Amino acid sequence: MESKTRCYSCRLAVHDSGRVRWCIGNEKSWRSKLKLLVFLPIVLLAVTILVLVINHLIFKFSTPAKNNHNYNLTDISSFHYDPAKTFTTTQTSRYKRNIEMPTNSHKVQSFLYNTHQNFYLVNVDNQHQEQNQKSHHQNFWTTKITKDKIRTAQANLMKRFMDEKEDPCTDFYQYACGNWAKYNPIPADRTVFDTFEMLRENLDSVLKELLEEEDGDDDSDLKKTKIWNASNNNVTSKRLSYLPLDIPSILSNENIIANMTPFRVNDAVTKAKYLYKSCMNLDLLEKRGSRPLHELLKRLGSWPMIDSNWDETHFDWIWLVGQLRLYNNDILISEWVGPDIKNSNEFVLQIDQTTLGLPTRDYFLDPINFKYVSAYKNYMISIATLLGAPIAKATEDAEDIIDFETKLAQIIAPPDFRKNVTEIYKRLTIGELHAYIPQINWMKYFKIVSGGHIEPTQPLVCYSIKYLQNLVILLSKTPRRTVSNYIIWRFVRHRVNNLGRGFQEAKQRFYFILFGRERAPSRWQTCVTQVNSNMGMALGNMFVRRYFDENSKNDTLQMTKEIQDAFREILADTLWLDSDTKKLAKYKIDAMRLKIGYPDFILDRNQLAERYMDVKVHPDLYFENTLSILRHLTRVEQKRLGTVVNKNLWNTAPAVVNAYYSRNKNQIMFPAGILQPPFYQKYFPRSLNYGGIGVVIGHEITHGFDDKGRLFDKEGNLQKWWSESAIISFHLRTQCLIDQYNNFIIPEVNLPVDGTNTQGENIADNGGIKQSYK
Repeated sequence: MESKTRCYSCRLAVHDSGRVRWCIGNEKSWRSKLKLLVFLPIVLLAVTILVLVINHLIFKFSTPAKNNHNYNLTDISSFHYDPAKTFTTTQTSRYKRNIEMPTNSHKVQSFLYNTHQNFYLVNVDNQHQEQNQKSHHQNFWTTKITKDKIRTAQANLMKRFMDEKEDPCTDFYQYACGNWAKYNPIPADRTVFDTFEMLRENLDSVLKELLEEEDGDDDSDLKKTKIWNASNNNVTSKRLSYLPLDIPSILSNENIIANMTPFRVNDAVTKAKYLYKSCMNLDLLEKRGSRPLHELLKRLGSWPMIDSNWDETHFDWIWLVGQLRLYNNDILISEWVGPDIKNSNEFVLQIDQTTLGLPTRDYFLDPINFKYVSAYKNYMISIATLLGAPIAKATEDAEDIIDFETKLAQIIAPPDFRKNVTEIYKRLTIGELHAYIPQINWMKYFKIVSGGHIEPTQPLVCYSIKYLQNLVILLSKTPRRTVSNYIIWRFVRHRVNNLGRGFQEAKQRFYFILFGRERAPSRWQTCVTQVNSNMGMALGNMFVRRYFDENSKNDTLQMTKEIQDAFREILADTLWLDSDTKKLAKYKIDAMRLKIGYPDFILDRNQLAERYMDVKVHPDLYFENTLSILRHLTRVEQKRLGTVVNKNLWNTAPAVVNAYYSRNKNQIMFPAGILQPPFYQKYFPRSLNYGGIGVVIGHEITHGFDDKGRLFDKEGNLQKWWSESAIISFHLRTQCLIDQYNNFIIPEVNLPVDGTNTQGENIADNGGIKQSYK
């Protein structure tokens, strides 16, 4: 008998008997196969794991994490710039950057401050690479840089922007700045680009870092709750598992957010960070879709464009525009509470003609602008269809809206008819306004907007009696459906900013045609702007504490006083002004209020918290957060009615790159954000600081005496204080300036500058340079 041998082969096979069996074969024939079948999967698994580990390490070390190193001038020689690596850390938008490098040139990223974020990008010839790195990678925030290095770096930067081939006696601007545009093309996500925009971009990067820091001060609610996660993760919070998405009290004055959140936040800095976080969470915005907006529209009486059951019998346009004014939207009627221009110590109700959905009335009335109106209509249709409207009905309604808004543009007075503010100013009571336009229930409107008791004897200022009379005629001839569609559209258009990607893409398509913007800004830039616009004092607290140099505040104050002295000297030497007008002008410059840097109260967390006490902010609910802030802004404004104007109050956010002159307060203001290079640096020579921030100071001072500023006295009241001879002489000289600027041609479009419309800024520019130079 043949001895049986044990089978070592493991396979599935058919035996001679026809049955399917395992382990067919003998030891000799299947031993090698056994080894392969057992060990091959083990080897493959090990190789796969090894490859994954290697790829992970390569990715980790080739893509730098958020760099905490602060480059300064001493780092320039050893700093290696890799555009590809830089873009992987700075790109936070879903829109891809175009990083193709043109032949014989490369991209250089500028580090002008103590931050690794990019300032701006310039195309640079290869032969200038070393020079550009040395001049651009500057760190002006740190105090460790020496005066010589600061000045050398700035000199190199200025030299590169010069066009030394140009004769300065022929064209000094081209000689001094001729290469600036070459090195600073307009970015794809901008419609304009200048020094101010460059500084704003860099400042926004600094603000982004502040908003994304995990912990605030020891007393902040953010640190106590420990629920902050990095905004860029866009992670949907588990807190939403027990928070309703349908907001039953979305129109409530006080309970927009309070009924939904398991905690209350009082700290203003924490609220600002929550607002930013909610704005950055695109994944959650996508998940929620348009549901919050639909819920809000239902409580506003619905939008006929998307609601086939809309009933016009219940439509009341004055109620609707009143409700939307509570969300800081002026539609058909512009209303605000502000100082009376003839009595600047008193807050008073004021109303004026409406704004439009396109920048000016000419867009609707000039046939040359047809493509912009067409893009506007298509944008309207896109938003309506995204919200559920049938395309055919949305198109029909959009055409009716455009027709109505074109007629609205026809009854709006053009700027040329409104230059003399004295002629259009009319002070009266609500009861007297009702006598002029009885078709509008003014008491109902103002009670909604003010949220309180108001009487027919309440005084107000109206700048547009004729417009309002024509408006009621237009409304009487327009179907209610069209009026409702238009009013709600003007509101919905702004709420698009709080919705998901599809709505943002529709907006970008419209902006590309209207403004030429090739792509939307990165999401973080949009969110920083939103926080700075709506909670600027809270963000200013973070910025000032971390970065602002108090010495710059004192330096700027001293420069302002010296430039005011220069203005007084110029005033004394002016031959065409009579002595009485000169004396009153000197009183005005002496009475001018100076605000530099930031208001002191923002450094007191308790006072700051009180300012934003009624703002309800949740880290996940961007739509509702925005509504809460809009209601806050309206409440703050309306509560001023009947109070005395405090002309020492500071109303501008500190972390902005701009400067202001207020005619009503006779006040100039220089926020902390503008006190940075190239306008100002403490190590700059005085000539540079006077040529930078000094010119800006002189510019704002001159606004107090330009074509509009000269109409207001030293207290900010609209009244005639110039003699007739001085007024005639002023107009003769401003006409020379108008003619001069009319002769300037913009080569890119081959169109002349409008010297009339720009005369106020032109007067201020010339006055600022003259004072600063003196």
